[in-house]
Amino acid sequence: QVELVESGGGSLQAGGSLRLSCAATRSPSRYTNYCVGWFRQAPGKEREGVAALDSNGPTNYADSVKGRFTVSQDKSNNIFYLQMDNLKPEDTGMYYCAWKWGGWKPPPLTDSSYNHWGQGTRVTVSS
Repeated sequence: QVELVESGGGSLQAGGSLRLSCAATRSPSRYTNYCVGWFRQAPGKEREGVAALDSNGPTNYADSVKGRFTVSQDKSNNIFYLQMDNLKPEDTGMYYCAWKWGGWKPPPLTDSSYNHWGQGTRVTVSS
């Protein structure tokens, strides 16, 4: 079992930065590798993957956030981060982290690949 808790959302103006955190609590597993994905859902839109990280290091980003978002992990504390720079109004939405056991290269950005989800944290970017 994996529990995920996001934090770090907020409201800010375009051009600003935010760092989202995802704290993972997991029961012992026979699996050692995993992927963590970051997704967002804007009002009236479908959820989309924005960034993902494989436990061994490979990352994957949606074209819309490449060069602006960076995903990272603190393995010792089981915390995952999404650094978001140069935010735009279109980055507004509810942000979720998600977990899947098993490594994948590149780590997937499709939500059906993940089976553990956090409750989300809201990001609002104004122009």
